[in-house]
Amino acid sequence: MAEAVGQKKVIIPNKHGNKLVGILHDSGTPEIVILCHGLQASKDHAIMVNLAAALQNAGISAFRFDFTGNGESEGSFDFANYLGEIEDIHSVIQHFHKENRTVSAIIGHSKGANEVLLYASKYHDIKTVVNLSGRYAMNGGLEERFGKDFMEKISKEGFIELKSKSGTVDFRLTEESLKERLNINMHEQCQKIDKDCRVLTVHGSADEIIPVGDAFEFAKILPNHKLHIIEGANHVYTDNQAELASVVVNFIKENKSAAS
Repeated sequence: MAEAVGQKKVIIPNKHGNKLVGILHDSGTPEIVILCHGLQASKDHAIMVNLAAALQNAGISAFRFDFTGNGESEGSFDFANYLGEIEDIHSVIQHFHKENRTVSAIIGHSKGANEVLLYASKYHDIKTVVNLSGRYAMNGGLEERFGKDFMEKISKEGFIELKSKSGTVDFRLTEESLKERLNINMHEQCQKIDKDCRVLTVHGSADEIIPVGDAFEFAKILPNHKLHIIEGANHVYTDNQAELASVVVNFIKENKSAAS
C-alpha cells in the first residue's frame, strides 16, 4: 500500500523492546500531537485517522500509533495494561524529543483518554491534554461487558473469556487485569495534573458505552478545563466526526497561540 502524501510509517521501540507502529502525518512543524486509541481499537480507527488528517490540514503534525499488542504493534494484548500503555506514550514522546520535536499535546479516545490523563498526572511534561469520551468511574461498564456475576466468575476461574458473536474468543479478562483497572482512581489522579496543563473533555450526549455524566465529573475536578458535549453523538462519534475534529483542532490551535 502506497503511503499518502505527508504520511509515513514510524516504528518506535518501547521500554520492553516491543516495536510500536505508528503513522506520522507531517506538516513540517517541530511541534507534534500524539493520538492514542481506545480498547480493542487501533491507530486506523476512524477517530484517529480523521483527527490526524484534520490536524495536518491545519498545519499541525500528528502521530497516531498502536499500543502494545494492538494493531501492528508487537507484544500481547491485555484488557487493562494502563500502566504499560502510559509507558508506551512516554516512549513515543521520548522518541520525538530525541528528533528535536516538541510534543505539544496528547489526545486519547475512551481507554486512551484515561491514559493521556494518567500520563499527565505522572510525567508533567505535557501542557495540553484532550480527553475524548474518557471513563471517570473505573468500575463502570464491566457488568455490561462481562455479565452480572463477573466478580464471582473471575475469582472462581481466574479469568473470563469474552467471545465475539461468532463464538471465537476475543480476549481473556484475568483477575490481575481487572484489579489493575479497579485500582485506578481517576479523581485522585486528575488532582495530580499540573494546574497549568490545559484539558479539553469532549463527550457525546448519546454515548452508549461511557455515560456522558462521567464528562461532568471530570469538569468538576480539573482546574484548567474546557468541556464540550456533542449533542446526539455516540461513543465513536459515528455521525459527528466533523464537529469532533473542528472542536479538537480549534482547542489545539488556541493553546498553541497562547503558548507562543
